[in-house]
Amino acid sequence: MRFIQYLDDDGNQRVGCTSTDAGRVRRLDGVASTVALAQAAFAHALPLEQMAELRLGALEPAPLARLLDSLRVLTPLMHDDPSRCLVTGTGLTHLGSAATRDAMHHKVHAQEESALTDSMRMFKWGLEGGRPAAGAAGVQPEWFYKGDGSIVVAPGAALPSPNFALDGGEEPELVGLYWIAPDGTPCRLGFAVGNEFSDHVTERQNYLYLAHSKLRACAVGPELRSGPLPADLQGTSRIRRGERVVWEKPFATGEANMCHTLLNLEYHHFKYAQHRRPGDVHLHFFGTATLSFADGFHVEPGDLFEIEQPAFGAALVNPLTADTRVFAPGAVHAL
Repeated sequence: MRFIQYLDDDGNQRVGCTSTDAGRVRRLDGVASTVALAQAAFAHALPLEQMAELRLGALEPAPLARLLDSLRVLTPLMHDDPSRCLVTGTGLTHLGSAATRDAMHHKVHAQEESALTDSMRMFKWGLEGGRPAAGAAGVQPEWFYKGDGSIVVAPGAALPSPNFALDGGEEPELVGLYWIAPDGTPCRLGFAVGNEFSDHVTERQNYLYLAHSKLRACAVGPELRSGPLPADLQGTSRIRRGERVVWEKPFATGEANMCHTLLNLEYHHFKYAQHRRPGDVHLHFFGTATLSFADGFHVEPGDLFEIEQPAFGAALVNPLTADTRVFAPGAVHAL
């Protein structure tokens, strides 16, 4: 099933199912948020989809397309307190296109371990140990922190690039959406498409700047897809400038296109006790292999990012804007 969070005609937050009627939204009665739906499912020991079926109500007057156009669709999972939503990700997880994969494999196996860069060494570890047997822990992936829920913009909303940024480029990714149950169990509610949006110029200066480059806004949605995923997910990432498509490229994700299993990536995130605090929400990005920056494309404020993945319903669309707020050197106040 697929779900959205949205505002109804009266401005009230609702949860709706988008997979039962083509292009229409069927309201779920008795739950005002995806977290509330998860809480009800856990309390009744029911799968999320079964609880949703019990709550199916009337069709919304406005179809999904109109809700998106009017910016009434929210991020599909968020905590009432954004500081209780942790936004993180893993990198060096995808194999890329067939040509890139062959080139990468050749480079990895042709060099001695001591001659590899740190990134290539970590990619090699993923190739060799990122897909462990059931019940076993595989090799750790690269992991990074992006922020809390305050950095997540809704579908259609602008992605702000700070005044000190050297770049603000898209990253089309698969995102895992999780709620931590009262007993500390991480509960996967489903997956969504995301734009991880990073500063690739800063990152390229030195890999130790990766942490700085990830502290940016991001977008997730519009729809949350519950249940198992296809192993091979094919989508399209594009950038529009006015009426023109100025860059476009297919992107592949899903386990068939990754050197880590999703279960292994989940384990290495939730093995930390601080990531299993009851009631918290987690949005976790699983990495990408397709970037306009890698093709030498330079984005500009006003450009429109579109990430289209048919298995997840509606496309994720966000414009780029310049954040003109300035925090000046020396502005920290001593009390």
